[in-house]
Amino acid sequence: MNFAALVLLALAMSTDAFAAAIGKGAAMHKPRFFQALRIGLLFGVIEAITPLIGWAIGSIAAKWVADWDHWIAFVLLVILGSRMVREGFRADAEDENAEAPQNQSIVMLALTAVATSIDAMTVGVGLAFVNVSIVEAALMIGLATTVMVTIGILVGRLLGSVIGKRSEIIGGIVLIGVGATILYEHLVA
Repeated sequence: MNFAALVLLALAMSTDAFAAAIGKGAAMHKPRFFQALRIGLLFGVIEAITPLIGWAIGSIAAKWVADWDHWIAFVLLVILGSRMVREGFRADAEDENAEAPQNQSIVMLALTAVATSIDAMTVGVGLAFVNVSIVEAALMIGLATTVMVTIGILVGRLLGSVIGKRSEIIGGIVLIGVGATILYEHLVA
């Protein structure tokens, strides 16, 4: 996997956290930069750890599925990307009508970060089957998530949930593209 694909993967992995951050930012009363950065770091660290866990799980299974690894990575990324696109298009009336809390507890923020990082764990499983530095990928995913969540918090009050849903659609499309690139690289090689 080349550097450009890793950057796109990192950005795609951060889109669901970005979408959640927009909602959190909209719920907060005038978030300050350092407050947004702390939340971004929390999300980024969790998002960087989960692909490592997934990679470890995938590495254990890699020796049994070496001939099919590119197909497994492709299918996992297409399924995950499709789910993100579907979720992005789904009208979420409960979120639109729910009253947003003013204070964000660290526990609720951490749970949100874990929930948005499950897809990164799935991607980590897929990355175990391709030639990629998992540490580099995890760091890039964590950095992208930190930046995107920080920005999402700061602009959340202005943009609302509409942009958040669109970012999830874009992220899903990018994941499908990364999966197609992996498959193409292996079939052509």
